[in-house]
Amino acid sequence: MNKIAALLVFFIFGFAQAQQLNCTVTINTERLPNPNQQVFKTLQTALSEFVNKTDWTGATLKQNERINCSMYITLSSNSSDQFTGTIQVQSSRLIFNSTYSSPILNYNDKDFSFKYTEYEPLLFNPSVYESNLVSVVSFYSYLILGMDADSFQMGAGNQYLETAQNIANVAQQGGFKGWNQSDGLQNRYYLINDMVAPTYSDLRQTMFMYHTGLDTMSADLKASKEKIKSSLLLISRLNSVKPNAFLTRIFFDAKSDEIVSIFSGGPSVPINDLTDVLNKVSPLNAGKWSQIKF
Repeated sequence: MNKIAALLVFFIFGFAQAQQLNCTVTINTERLPNPNQQVFKTLQTALSEFVNKTDWTGATLKQNERINCSMYITLSSNSSDQFTGTIQVQSSRLIFNSTYSSPILNYNDKDFSFKYTEYEPLLFNPSVYESNLVSVVSFYSYLILGMDADSFQMGAGNQYLETAQNIANVAQQGGFKGWNQSDGLQNRYYLINDMVAPTYSDLRQTMFMYHTGLDTMSADLKASKEKIKSSLLLISRLNSVKPNAFLTRIFFDAKSDEIVSIFSGGPSVPINDLTDVLNKVSPLNAGKWSQIKF
C-alpha cells in the first residue's frame, strides 16, 4: 500500500512540475447585456486550469521558472453557446540578475469566436481539431513558448512555433475566422507562417540579441546597450525586403516603451543612426522615438 501511495505522489508531483506557463486568464463580459456570470466564471476557471496544467513541452520547471503570461478575453456578443470577442495575449520573461521582466509579446487578436457549453471538457491534441476555443488558446500557448525560447537561444523556439503552425493548419477545418489567408493580412495565419519563414529570420535574431543584451546589463551597462542597439539595427535589413511587416509591428507593440527607457538613461551611446532606423521601420511610434534624449 505504501508503494502505491509513493507512486501516486511521484506521478502527481511529476505532473505538477511539468507545467510550463504561469498564465492569468481573465474573461471580461462588460459589453454583454445581462450575461450569465456563472457560465463565465466556469469558463475562466476552466481556461486557467487548461493553460496552466497542460504539459505543453514535457520540460520540468520550477514554479519561478515558468513563463509569466496573460490572456485577456473581452466578449462582445453571445447567443446561446456561441461567443464573439477579442483575446489580448501578453508574455514576459525575467532578465538575468534582476527582478525586471521584459515584455516579449503583446498582441490583440480581434478575430476570436468560439462555441462553449458550461463544464464541457477542454482537451488538447495537436493533430485533432477539438474546438476553436481550444485551438486559439493552444496556439497562443505555443507561440508564447516559442518566442520565449528564441529570446534565450537563436532558433530555440522552432519546435514550439512549428507546433503552433500545425495547430493553425488543423484549425482551418473548423471554419472560424483568423486561420486562413482570406481572413485578412494580419491574423493567426500570417502571424505563425511569417514567424517560421526564413525571410523573417532577422527579426528572430533581433529577439535573441536584444535579450542577450538585457541579460548582461548588470555586468556592463554600456556594452549591453550597444548590443541592444545593434540588434535593433538588424530590423532595417528586414524592412528593406518587407516594409511595414506585420511581425515588425508586433515586435514594437511589445518593445517600444522599453526601448525608449533603455536609451533615455544611463551611460550614453550614439543614437542618431538608431533613431533614424526606428523612425523608418516603425513610423507609428515616432512620438515615442522623439522622447529618446540625452
